[in-house]
Amino acid sequence: MIITFTPNPSIDSTLALNEELARGSVQRLASVTAVAGGKGINVAHAVLLAGFDTLALFPAGKLDPFVPLVRDIGLPVETVVISNNVRTNTTVTEPDGTTTKLNGPGAPLSEAKLRSLEKLLIDALLPETTWVVLAGSLPPGAPLDWYSKLTTLIHEARPDVRVAVDTSDQPLLQLGKNLEQPGAAPNLIKPNGLELGQLAGTDGEELEARAVQGDYSAIIDAAEVLVARGIEQVLVTLGAAGAVLVNAEGAWTATSPKIDVVSTVGAGDCALAGFVMSRSQQKTLEESLLNAVSYGSTAASLPGTTIPHPDQLISAGAKVTQVKGLKGSA
Repeated sequence: MIITFTPNPSIDSTLALNEELARGSVQRLASVTAVAGGKGINVAHAVLLAGFDTLALFPAGKLDPFVPLVRDIGLPVETVVISNNVRTNTTVTEPDGTTTKLNGPGAPLSEAKLRSLEKLLIDALLPETTWVVLAGSLPPGAPLDWYSKLTTLIHEARPDVRVAVDTSDQPLLQLGKNLEQPGAAPNLIKPNGLELGQLAGTDGEELEARAVQGDYSAIIDAAEVLVARGIEQVLVTLGAAGAVLVNAEGAWTATSPKIDVVSTVGAGDCALAGFVMSRSQQKTLEESLLNAVSYGSTAASLPGTTIPHPDQLISAGAKVTQVKGLKGSA
């Protein structure tokens, strides 16, 4: 079972334009959709569609319209009831694939609700649980180092369960500061180039620009520093430039399948889901990285926050190459 924990979920509203966005003007929308969102929800949805057991954990209001949206997906859920409804994130898409995101701040969590969510998470660790994915931003009231604490709690309760973290900004920086604390280093993180730059203290835009030119060396160097500090695997997603995977045994690069980008919303979440699902099946790192870029690219080729079914996966043109380490490392 793959559990996802989404402390700051959202209703994702996608506004699709059939022309370029013109600030300060009045424009008509081609379509409007609203779905249950948040990084962990997207990961769990991809896992569910692939036929794996999953469980989505999150806080929500008592009569929150978010909950029926999640249940409509078919996701098994467990929640902690809070006083406010979840936030709304709005995405504006343009015909050329340009995406503009406007994210709400999230419902605040009290100290008591934080403890309730921690208990919910630990109690959900069934014998068949293989991975826990901690994903997304943190809501008001949550300490910036909460992901470090949650990772430690999981490792203390179930040392055999692997923890993946996908976050950014201050929560990511705090995670990096706490890596040397016992149990606080996740087994996997999934930054993009900008987030890797934040965590490694380097220019993320430069990392991404070099990757577009086919030079992944700086990304590998930055990821190796994090591996040396205790993170088992660093999966860096780079959009059209592919992805990079680094662990103590080596480094791998992956080119992305050739697609027409429709919406990048949720693409990174789907890449993470693809990787975790493959690893939970004991597939090789090469196979897992290929599955990650296939899931991420396919998601980017679909409208809004559409999560791909395995039958839809696009892998033509994707290639994984081991660039450092012993060939064939598992």
